[in-house]
Amino acid sequence: MEESLVRPRSLAREAAGLRAGEPGLSAHVDRLCARIERVDPLLHAFVPEPGRPERLHAEARALAARYPDRATAPPLYGVAVGIKDIVHVDGLPTHAGSALPPGVLAGPQAAVVDRLRAAGALVAGKTVTAEFAGSAPGPTRNPHHPGHTPGGSSSGSVAAVAAGLVPLAIGTQTGGSVIRPAAYCGVVGFRSTHGRVPVAGVIPNAPSFDTPGLFTADLAGAALAAPLLCDDWRPEAAAAAATAPPVLGVPAGPYLERARPEARRAFERQLARLRDAGLTVRHVDLLPDVDELLRQFQTINRFEQARTHADWFARFGGLYRPETASGIRRGQAVRPEDHATALGVREHARARLAEAWAASGADLVLAPAATGPAPAGLGSTGDPVMSLPWSYFGLPALSLPAGTADGLPLGLQVVGAAGADEQLLARAAFLERALGG
Repeated sequence: MEESLVRPRSLAREAAGLRAGEPGLSAHVDRLCARIERVDPLLHAFVPEPGRPERLHAEARALAARYPDRATAPPLYGVAVGIKDIVHVDGLPTHAGSALPPGVLAGPQAAVVDRLRAAGALVAGKTVTAEFAGSAPGPTRNPHHPGHTPGGSSSGSVAAVAAGLVPLAIGTQTGGSVIRPAAYCGVVGFRSTHGRVPVAGVIPNAPSFDTPGLFTADLAGAALAAPLLCDDWRPEAAAAAATAPPVLGVPAGPYLERARPEARRAFERQLARLRDAGLTVRHVDLLPDVDELLRQFQTINRFEQARTHADWFARFGGLYRPETASGIRRGQAVRPEDHATALGVREHARARLAEAWAASGADLVLAPAATGPAPAGLGSTGDPVMSLPWSYFGLPALSLPAGTADGLPLGLQVVGAAGADEQLLARAAFLERALGG
């Protein structure tokens, strides 16, 4: 077995310490940069950045000057965050994992970065992404086993958190690019309800699905960060949901058969632990035709990817990697009327799902977060199929660390109802405790 590089850090503890002046910002930046310099050549989580220490020290001095009284410091004062390299950050180029000229991809700083910086965060750097948040992998390695993929497309963000380079990182999910990597790397991944976190300043893949997400070491970190990023956060909804254990639904039908046998066995063990903890688990009929759902997802995704890249691909098509170019060409073959029909089908399916969910009495829906542990090799970021139905419907989801298989982490996917991000995070605490998190 290769040496583990895993050393995740609690966002909540780190944020509290920095607001208390332990350590001071200068020492904090020194430690941050030293660990990145020592560990990242093995992981390739961050996009290389000449002058990173100097930039961060300057940002830290400016932050300290804004808050001379730390009692007034914002919640993420001094916390270092990684930002997926399809998200624009003032002062840093955006490459999007591609060979396109960075000036072509430039744009105003993303709203999500505005919110993080307003909360006091320091941007540790851009994190590696699969090309344009698609399927062409970057060089990032899994901290648990460097010969395995960390998942993608938010590969650098998840590896940076799992390795303890930063306690918080931003990813995005179109199909499975937050939930699956979180499972592969044994951290918490949170993907909000579609549209709840603004995508302004994020290079799109398929706007009907694209959703910013985050990675933290534990659920407490996600619960700290999510209200800072989501629109119209309702703390009273979270407080109410935390008062009673949730009823848990497990999708009936062929969806779970998409997971490999070791993932299904682990899922049954997870369900047994939840039942042993006194939680109610029931089977619910929510996904009657997964194959048709996946076909509709691909129609929408491919068409919108091709539309996003129409100008860039016409000018720089020879610079795209084969996997990305192939997807764009398939999308060019999708007719606008087929895309419009697929969106209509989704709206009808979404209404049926909401009705069936309400009738089931389930508060949360559970599933494996991935088809199994992280595959060996770096040529693929893994199969997103376990996340695709929930991304298709735009529902909020979490991946909670939940055991191992073959020495690699597994995750439990926890899905909430549309708009119920607060309740999802609050109720997931019951599961984290039952699973020993």
